[in-house]
Amino acid sequence: MTDKPDNDWKTKAALAAGAAVGSAAIAAALLFANKRRKDKASSQPPATTKAPHFPPETD
Repeated sequence: MTDKPDNDWKTKAALAAGAAVGSAAIAAALLFANKRRKDKASSQPPATTKAPHFPPETD
């Protein structure tokens, strides 16, 4: 049997603040990753079958 502490609202406030900071960090990480993915895709040249890494077909 525990007594209810007087600073119960402080615990709830700290938990809410921690959740807000954590969710903001996750959102920022997702936005950053999405931006990097778009930048990487747009900076590459279009794929062709005439690329140097495909040797000519010979028999």
